Amino acid sequence: MAKKRLKIIPLGGLGEIGKNMMVLEFGEDIIVIDSGLMFPNEEMLGIDLVIPDISYLLENREKIRGIVITHAHEDHIGALPYVLPQINVPIYCTRLAKGLISGKLKERKALAQAKINVINPGGQFNLGRFKIEFYPVCHSIPDAVGLIIQTPVGTVIHSGDFKLDHTPVNGLPTDLSRLAQIGGQEVLLLLADSTYAELPGYTPSEKVVGEALDRIIAKAPGRVIITTFASLVSRVQQIINAAAHHHRRVFITGRSMSDTVKIATELGYLKIPDGVLARIDELRNMPHEKTVIITTGSQGEPTSGLVRIANRDHRQVNIVKGDTVVYSASPIPGNESLINRTIDSLFKQGADVYYGRIAQTHVHGHASQEELKLLLRLVKPRYFMPIHGEYRHLNLHARLAQSVGIPAENTFALEDGDILELSPKWGKVTGKVGTGNVYVDGLSVGDVGGIILRNRKMLSRDGIVVVIIAVNKQTGKLVGRPDIVSRGFVDINESKDMLEESRDLVAKILDHGRRHTAEWGFADSKVRDALNRFYYEHTKRRPMILPVMVKV
Repeated sequence: MAKKRLKIIPLGGLGEIGKNMMVLEFGEDIIVIDSGLMFPNEEMLGIDLVIPDISYLLENREKIRGIVITHAHEDHIGALPYVLPQINVPIYCTRLAKGLISGKLKERKALAQAKINVINPGGQFNLGRFKIEFYPVCHSIPDAVGLIIQTPVGTVIHSGDFKLDHTPVNGLPTDLSRLAQIGGQEVLLLLADSTYAELPGYTPSEKVVGEALDRIIAKAPGRVIITTFASLVSRVQQIINAAAHHHRRVFITGRSMSDTVKIATELGYLKIPDGVLARIDELRNMPHEKTVIITTGSQGEPTSGLVRIANRDHRQVNIVKGDTVVYSASPIPGNESLINRTIDSLFKQGADVYYGRIAQTHVHGHASQEELKLLLRLVKPRYFMPIHGEYRHLNLHARLAQSVGIPAENTFALEDGDILELSPKWGKVTGKVGTGNVYVDGLSVGDVGGIILRNRKMLSRDGIVVVIIAVNKQTGKLVGRPDIVSRGFVDINESKDMLEESRDLVAKILDHGRRHTAEWGFADSKVRDALNRFYYEHTKRRPMILPVMVKV
């Protein structure tokens, strides 16, 4: 019998930012690492979230031993409320991750069936043939970990999201000594974060941001409104520290921010001095020079706290001259125009706005090139696979690995669905499993497919034309001329003659002056084809055409 090999199968997170999900499979055992979501791009019209396609896991559900979570950011835990009801397996994570995951599952009414096991950094546990150890890494959220996974064919290290910050705000620095120790015992495969593989040098310490926030709060004449990611617990701690230092009280607005602060405080990850945190309904009586407001909205989300403030639509906060607004987050690609629009609106209303291009109010939580090289040098893996990033990031990270001595034939820049098989002496991409995007649209999960998105794109670009065709119930003959209603296609007054001409065209197609009951599918197709050609000749546009038959 052929020896079993270890399979590595990414179901999300490769060739994209977000939607992280990695499968490790050996024989009859599967472990899943992370279960994240991705925010939709501008072409995914009406879509709220994107999650991984888990068809492969559903086909092999009896083999799945558990889902292992590296940290509690949305791109690593956001799909759990949608995935767990389909594959009810235990989750293994740190204490803060459990708190934030429980909150998400409760929202979706999926908490009751979840089995969440807390493993502390440094802890070890077994899942089938896999022995897993959590080692601490520094990231922009406390309790982040990387994974040391002992498999029957060798050791695999999964870096999680990490950077090398020797002065972290809270949490532990990345455990380089443990990595060096494991690196001295032969590592089969390193899976490492590639998000900032393009950036030379080192990622600055969070300490830099704390100093910048302290300076801004010190010189602000009025209220300071700071927006950041709700899950960036370490940044919230820095804001609270700076506010306390300058004798200001802190107000939280935005549901996700309020939830995260509540959970992180209860679990001891946020240290808030007595009397610093205040209820939002106390805001109106607070002197402006004694106020700091922390809010959601760093990505320009339409219903978020800061965007509602900028649109004068917030119940408690309106911008007044003398307010200082600070963006303490970098834009997710695709959100730039939304963010710029909000910044412009805040400036127009008299606020002083600080953001990434004019102040160091944010540093990212991912390793840059020199840190990635150091990890490779410490671990000395036989095989290397870059993870987490667009394809260019993976490719550049693979080249970086080759620059420190890993042979090109031992580096694998894969895409979602590729199957990498490994033995101690052999590594090869052997096939592909079905992967893709599953769209969450309101309450619907996976019901929106490519055709619906294509239709939405067509509607947004060229509009819609509805053709109302009345036919006699008994004879099937046309009754009068068809009506045509258009929206988002042409100006009805200016294009009256063209629309009238298209009514005549439909009548001519359908009315042969004889008794008939035409097959509706055939008539529908003929009307669409004829109007498509006619409108394209006259306007060079292709509206969506919907023939509707009414029997009278």
